Amino acid sequence: MIILKKMLSNKSLIIHSISVAVVMEEYAKKINENTEEFYVTGLLHDADYEKHPDDHPNVIVKKLKDLKNNKISYAISAHYSKWGNECTNSLDKHLLACDEITGFIIACTKVRPKGISELKSKSVLKSLRKKSFAASVDRNEIYHGCELINIELKDHIDFIINILKENAQLLELKT
Repeated sequence: MIILKKMLSNKSLIIHSISVAVVMEEYAKKINENTEEFYVTGLLHDADYEKHPDDHPNVIVKKLKDLKNNKISYAISAHYSKWGNECTNSLDKHLLACDEITGFIIACTKVRPKGISELKSKSVLKSLRKKSFAASVDRNEIYHGCELINIELKDHIDFIINILKENAQLLELKT
C-alpha cells in the first residue's frame, strides 16, 4: 500500500486499484492460489499510470523488479495483451481477466439509481454491447481474459459483482 500511496493520488485510480485487488484476492481463494500475491498484483497493476501514462506499466514493473518481485512485475507487464507479454500462469491470466471488466462493472454502477446493490450481469452484458458506454474499455480484452481463465463471461461478471457488493463501503460504491 505504501508504493500505491506514493505513486497515486487520483481517487478514481486508487479505487480501481483496490477493486481489482479485492477481486484478485477472491479469485486466489477460489482457485487455491496465494491470496497476498494476487491482492498486491491487483493493487499495484496501475500504480504508475497517473504520473507516467506514456510509460505505463514500465515504471512500476522496474520498481518491483528492483524489489525482487519478479512474478508480480511480470504479471503487471502482461495485463494488457497488446503489450505482447504472454500470460503464462494463473496470476498473469487473472490480472488480465479482472482489470478491464472490474472497471467496466464499476462504471455500470455509476449510472444505476441503486448502484451496485441491484446490479445484475444481464445489465452489464447489455452495456458491453453499447460501444458508446465506457468507450475506452477494450471489450476484446474482456473476452480474451475470460478465455484465459476458462470462464463464461456471465459467470465472471456475477463473481465480480458479488465481490464488489461485499466491498461496497471500502470502494465507496453507491448502494
